[in-house]
Amino acid sequence: MTNNDILRRLRYALELDDATLVRLFASRGVEADEAQVRSWMLRQDEAGSVPLENEEFEALLDALIIERRGPPPEGSKPPPPTPLTNNSVLKKLRIALSLRNTDMLDIVTLGGRSLSKAELGALMRPPGHRHYRACGDQLMRAFLAGLTKRERPT
Repeated sequence: MTNNDILRRLRYALELDDATLVRLFASRGVEADEAQVRSWMLRQDEAGSVPLENEEFEALLDALIIERRGPPPEGSKPPPPTPLTNNSVLKKLRIALSLRNTDMLDIVTLGGRSLSKAELGALMRPPGHRHYRACGDQLMRAFLAGLTKRERPT
């Protein structure tokens, strides 16, 4: 999935409007106006579509964590930069939304997929770990669909 696809689905699930997204981007030093946000919301085949870069999307996810969970404790070191993958997006959403393992499993089930505790644990492991498993696009779609059903039940 592209960053734009994830942003579009996340925006709908969490009911984030243009102004909120602009504010979140600005809080992490990304300059974006409402027109820019709307261009990120367009599908790839639509005129005026602009790809959302990894750095910008990661800044948004970090801003979402800070807004929902609060700033990190004073004196804590920021985590080392890692490549933005479906796994890292899943981890950041888990932190931002304060989800536990059971919540994650329920959300994926709502999205139409089944996932065991061991498989979820493998998704949360660092890439070099022997039990690491990459999060595929279908699983990410199921998670975002389940998140939408959970956050917007009607």
